[in-house]
Amino acid sequence: MVPFVHGGARNIVDWLATKLTEHGHQVETVLLPHIDHPDVLFDQMAAFRWVDLSAADRLICFRPPAHHVPHDNKVLWFIHHIRRFYDLWGASYFPDSDTTQLTGLRDALVAADNAALGEARHVFTNSRIVSDRLATYNGVDSEVLYPPLFDPSAYQPVERNDEIVAVCRLEHHKRQHLLVEAMAHTTTPVTLRLCGTGNSGYVEQLRDTIACTALADRVILDDRWIDDDEKVNVVNRCLAAAYVPENEDSYGYPSLEAAHAAKAVLTTTDSGGVPELITDGENGFIAEPTPEALADAMDQLYLDRVRTERMGEANRERVGELQIDWDHVIERILA
Repeated sequence: MVPFVHGGARNIVDWLATKLTEHGHQVETVLLPHIDHPDVLFDQMAAFRWVDLSAADRLICFRPPAHHVPHDNKVLWFIHHIRRFYDLWGASYFPDSDTTQLTGLRDALVAADNAALGEARHVFTNSRIVSDRLATYNGVDSEVLYPPLFDPSAYQPVERNDEIVAVCRLEHHKRQHLLVEAMAHTTTPVTLRLCGTGNSGYVEQLRDTIACTALADRVILDDRWIDDDEKVNVVNRCLAAAYVPENEDSYGYPSLEAAHAAKAVLTTTDSGGVPELITDGENGFIAEPTPEALADAMDQLYLDRVRTERMGEANRERVGELQIDWDHVIERILA
């Protein structure tokens, strides 16, 4: 875990622990602090090798480098690599990737990961895209095990308003700015609601864009933590949901929350794992990652309410098709 950072990576751990307990198992949750900085990466990995959890019958590991903790009965629910050394190698976020030192670190990390992954009794992932990365970079076969919501029963379809909502951290790679820019190209009265906390500089960028495009009356930027009850209310009453991250590791909890609320999801062709849940034109729209293409999809969602509602119902059915439920998770994780 990264200290003071809460999100999907922590939810999957906490929720699984609770569900295992409900199924009659004794569970101990061990949170190991970790920061993905090259200068301390291998010191932390070495420290993880000294962690003794042999008192447990089974060890379930999630985020790297937890898979380096030794155990005779180790299972991984692997949610992503240390990405700057894998699929984001050379990305614009990390312009110094090609230095001799970092290239050497990357080679050593891959070798160490290969060894630790090989110790696992079984490797699950949270998406096909993560399974593909494990196969590509580490030569490891894995089984996709989609993470459910803790309790989806509160998400119910109710009368829809005119809002397309995006409830997630406000970060550049989540690309809320694309949605704001798209609003300037819409031709309908559709509105956009952005909810979440995040990077203060990025929030100011969003505010500036809203002001410069004179969208204050149609874009609501709610940059604060909203509790579960408020989030459920926002999602249940929206027209549709939007989740447009860049190369996400999975479909993302915002997409799943919308599905349980029978809402269509708007995403992009480069959103990574989101299209594993969303099929273009069936339970949402998968647009090109441009303001113009997103605006066109927003207008379609607004204009054809019957189709939008039908796509939302299909999205709810998709959850069952993919076996996104805790009974399936428990059965597989303990197999």
